[in-house]
Order: sequence, then structure tokens, then C-alpha cells
Amino acid sequence: MKLASLKVGGRDGTLVVVSRDLTRAAAAAEIAPSLQSALDDWTGAAPRLHSVYDNLNRGARSGFALDVSALAAPLPRAYQWLDGSAYLSHVERVRQARGAGMPANASTDPLMYQGNSAGFIGPCDPIEVPDETWGVDFEAEIAVITGDVPRGVSPAEARANIVLSMLVNDISLRYLIPAELAKGFGFLHGKPGPAFSPVAVTPDELGEAWDGAKVHLPLRTLWNERPFGQPHAGAGMQFDFPALISHAAKTRPLPAGTVLGSGTVSNADPALGFSCIVEQRALETVTRGRIETPFMRHGDRLRIEMLDGDGRSIFGAIAQEVRVCRS
Repeated sequence: MKLASLKVGGRDGTLVVVSRDLTRAAAAAEIAPSLQSALDDWTGAAPRLHSVYDNLNRGARSGFALDVSALAAPLPRAYQWLDGSAYLSHVERVRQARGAGMPANASTDPLMYQGNSAGFIGPCDPIEVPDETWGVDFEAEIAVITGDVPRGVSPAEARANIVLSMLVNDISLRYLIPAELAKGFGFLHGKPGPAFSPVAVTPDELGEAWDGAKVHLPLRTLWNERPFGQPHAGAGMQFDFPALISHAAKTRPLPAGTVLGSGTVSNADPALGFSCIVEQRALETVTRGRIETPFMRHGDRLRIEMLDGDGRSIFGAIAQEVRVCRS
């Protein structure tokens, strides 16, 4: 099942069911006005939404033509946005470039931060930045949306709490981050808020690519229409999604609608490219002794997408342009 949110209908948008081929959508207001409302009663809402989805795919429900530009993020806002850093090759490259070694517990204790979830960015909405010298970077990731997660859940138990998945661009303002981290209190200005794919999908939509813990497909990023990276999301993920959920719920329960990101998808083989600019720059620093790749500038375009084994888009594409911020 594929679900999306129209921008109309208030801050939580209007829930729609989207066809498997991403061409048509059907209203679902009679079931739930918003995705958050559906998640709050997932046991009751999910079967009814699946029925709409099945009817839409076989033509028994006509729906309407889907305009991706009319979509907000699948969850336009969320109770919680937590982002991990599950791919150690990303962490290792970035730390090596600044002369830092890996933490002793890097392979056993995941990195995670809590970011801005008050208003997510839609899949085609611009990346608005007043000053491009802040170091605009993209971070292509996968995220899951949870149901209610009890405090202290084990990784094995957490598998059952994964309800939906989607793609993420966790926008970073790289030149603002070092000063923030030096304070010892985490991100604020350097992480203005993420953008998400047009649709969120139930695990069954991923077929054999989903093993209950990871997505085993490449994640493709194009920068100004040129391929930048296609690392495999299932390779090199030290902490899978159940492990990340368990880590997040160590001292507190997570409410239905919690969004949890994988962190930048990264592989050990640099030939596969990268999911963020800073990792490319880190490799240049280590191997060439100089940085050759700039960060994004006003007018630059980005596309993040994941295709199934038959070349069909699963989540739709995050397609954004960097623009001067509105006042």
C-alpha cells in the first residue's frame, strides 16, 4: 500500500491512497482525514485503506490523476523525527578527513539525534536557504514510520512496530554545524528540517527487498541531472531499523507516527558514489589532499529515488531545487 498527503486540509494535510504505479490517487477521508489519524488507529484503518488501494490498482475505483507537486511530505509534521547514523563507512570517512578516529563503541552504540519535526518539506518543495555560503548539503536516506513503541523494546520485538517506510533528504548546512557541535549540545541551525518522498509504503510493497530490518536496493542520487551516487541500502548498515528503534526507545516510549531515519546511506566501495557531498569531499581530502567538490548553490537541482528490480519507482522521487529563502 502507498499513502500520501495532499497539502490542502490544514497542517496535517489530507490523506490519499496512491496507486502502485504512482499515477492515480483516491481520497480516504471516510477512513482517516490524515496519515497521523490513520496511524493513531492503524489496526482499524489499515485494512480499510488496503481495500481502497486494491480497488484503485485493479480499476474498481477511478480516483484522480496524481500531481506530485500538490503533495506534502507523507507525514507533513510528526511527533518525533529521530535520525541515526547507521552506515559506518560514512562516519569513518568524515572523521578520517578531519583527523579523528572512530569512537571505541562505534560498532555497538548507534549515533542518533532528534531533529525538527514541526513541519517537514514536501518532495518537490524547494530547499530554501538565505545564504549559500552556509554549505548546503543533501543526505539521501531511508526512514521508517512506527506504530506505538513501548519503552525498552528489544530489536526483535521492534520489527513489529515498523508500519511504513519512505525516502529522506536530511538537509544539512555544513558550515553551521561545527560551531554547534563544539558547544556539546547537538544540532539546531545546521539541520533546518528534512524533505520526504511523495509516498510512504507498507513493507509488503518492497517485496523481497525488505527482510524486516533493512531495504536491499540501491538508493540513487542525481545532482544537477548527473549521477552522484547509488550505494546499496542493505550493505554496510551496521544498525538496522529494529536496532535503531530499540536504541531510541531505551528510556521512553515512542508514539505512533515517530519517524526514524537510517542516516546517510553509504558503502565502503567509493566507486558506488555517495549520498551526500561531505562524504565526497572527505574522500578528496584523504586521497588528494584537497577539496574539489563544492556544496550546493542557489539553482542547483537534486533527485533522490529508489527503483525496484524492474526499474519502477517505489516511493516516487524527491526532486528539489535550492532557492533563496523567502522572508
